[in-house]
Amino acid sequence: MSVFDDVIPTLITATPAVGRELAIMIARKTIASIQTDADVRASLRDDYARDTAQLISSAHVVAVEFQTIAAANNYWR
Repeated sequence: MSVFDDVIPTLITATPAVGRELAIMIARKTIASIQTDADVRASLRDDYARDTAQLISSAHVVAVEFQTIAAANNYWR
């Protein structure tokens, strides 16, 4: 059983907008799983909030998650 099972029971969503919200949540939960210390995550926010490359990398992670969700939803056809 994964830590995500209780939070993300399915990748199926009603709309692309809800799929995007799910992608953002998955990306955030992934970061929290990798860096388990909330204080460390909070201390790093200023660094990446001012770093364009890190922000673009974060957006890429969300895009990859959204791509997976879109495929699972047959691109909402």
